[in-house]
Amino acid sequence: MAERDLLRLLTAGSVDDGKSTLIGRLLHDSNALYQDQLASVRSASPAAGIDFSLFTDGLRAEREQGITIDVAYRYFSTPRRKFILADAPGHEQYTRNMATGASTADLAVLLADARKGLLPQTHRHAAIAWLLGIRSFAVAVNKMDLVGFDEKAFRAIEEDFRRFAEKLGPLELFFVPTCSLEGDNVVSLSDKTPWFHGPPLLEHLETVPIAPNLHRQSLRFPVQNVLRAAAEARRYAGQVASGVVSVGAQVIVLPSRQNARVASIRVGSQELESAAPPLSVTVALDSDIDISRGDMITDPDSPPSVDRRFRATLLWMSEHPLEVGRPYLIKHTTRQVCGSIVRLNAVLDPTTLNRRPAETLALNEFGECEIECHQPLYFDPYAENRRTGSFIVIDPISNATLAAGMIGAAMENGSATPQIGAGLTVWFTGLSSAGKSTISKAVYEKLWARGYKVEWLDGDAVRQNLSKGLGFSKEDRDENVRRIGFVAELLTRNGVIALVSLISPYRRVREEVRRRIGNFIEVYVRAPLDVCEQRDVKGLYRRARSGELHGMTGVDDPYEPPLVPEVECRTDLETAAESTAKVVAAVEEWVAKGSR
Repeated sequence: MAERDLLRLLTAGSVDDGKSTLIGRLLHDSNALYQDQLASVRSASPAAGIDFSLFTDGLRAEREQGITIDVAYRYFSTPRRKFILADAPGHEQYTRNMATGASTADLAVLLADARKGLLPQTHRHAAIAWLLGIRSFAVAVNKMDLVGFDEKAFRAIEEDFRRFAEKLGPLELFFVPTCSLEGDNVVSLSDKTPWFHGPPLLEHLETVPIAPNLHRQSLRFPVQNVLRAAAEARRYAGQVASGVVSVGAQVIVLPSRQNARVASIRVGSQELESAAPPLSVTVALDSDIDISRGDMITDPDSPPSVDRRFRATLLWMSEHPLEVGRPYLIKHTTRQVCGSIVRLNAVLDPTTLNRRPAETLALNEFGECEIECHQPLYFDPYAENRRTGSFIVIDPISNATLAAGMIGAAMENGSATPQIGAGLTVWFTGLSSAGKSTISKAVYEKLWARGYKVEWLDGDAVRQNLSKGLGFSKEDRDENVRRIGFVAELLTRNGVIALVSLISPYRRVREEVRRRIGNFIEVYVRAPLDVCEQRDVKGLYRRARSGELHGMTGVDDPYEPPLVPEVECRTDLETAAESTAKVVAAVEEWVAKGSR
């Protein structure tokens, strides 16, 4: 027997439209309930009969208030199809709950009261469902018994909704007159509506075409973890987001863009020939590639966009309003990067679909914006792939989720970058543990958030690569500074702000680099030696004092501080934020004046 396909559906409606009752009737009449569920609801129902709404209103607060607050998920099946049903809340203040249910649904069942017609909340629910990617709607005109099953009342609502839907774009629409209390046209056709010739709601749900499944799309495999075992090759763990990963298939790894073939696929210890969404697997490749969490294994013929800046629609989910330009964390697939909303283009009113200019977003508001990340994301437009086209915005301090986002498209090249003419080198010097890396990284994030082309050269990272093999004699240290200075000069020449974080203890070679580059800001990250030793971030001072490490700057090798630095950061007296602000201000002052 062929496996039945799965339809994920969302139900939404204004308060008292009878949504929970309709879904309860649907579950009851399709024999999708267990006996203990029936018994529990019967005992909680009035003597006159079953209260079908109790099959979905599972929270005590909902039962006491008579409204739906949370998203209630129900799983049921018929001989034709399996279903996951998300019953979403109707109140505006629970918009974020509804968005959660809509984000994975293929179809939305919208309810309208036959007496009241379409309400602003109905428009809102339809627009939210559309924004979250739903393109198939079943509109149930409910409580038809209260208008005497009048066809004119039904047709008026149908015509009204079609006019509204034209503003959204192409949609698949189905309209059905129902009385959820009595079950008319829910599972079986009712003889009370002889003028209605369509199928009942359940039959429509069983037969409506489902959008192409994720396994038919291009391969997207975000790496969640790297597993290393001494006896075998590294394996990469994650969930298949879309497409099919198969043994022997050619893939490309982002961000390195290196090619490889899939050597094996496992679930636990079981070997597989292929895997499709939403299976979580481990994958081994036939090439030894540097891959880490947040990287993506993808289809080489149709890779995702790779960009730092993109357009997106945000649903703001926090009581604290959006701050344009403020650093946030962007969580996308398994990748988390720092970024900011650099421009808010408009606030979208889901009730009318009108757009208006605004400087911020409040709770439950939708906004069209431009986002800049400090490192690139690997994404597809949300309309094409919900998994790689969605993200969340996180507060970096409280770790609270602030917004849900849907990516529209990457920005055009160069549209985001302030034009600064020639580049600039910002050279951070100071003792080990004085705070150079902390401040320079923070400056990097601030400048990226403001749209500058900026690169960060950290001394430790450069020594492991460009200066690998050099020791710690004065000659080798000077050579290390010259090599980093050469890279900074190339970046500066090409219009980039190069941030260099390096002890660089000797004044003469720093001045040599300054003369060669020209556009140069020296930042002295100053802290007394005893303060640096107390911090001892890398444990170097402890090793030097014990005699294990020789030639330690500040202990048995001199540090020559700058005589007239452009910026001096007193990290024993200032906060990191204060020091960062001083450097950013100096950079922007230099940009405003132009290169010297």
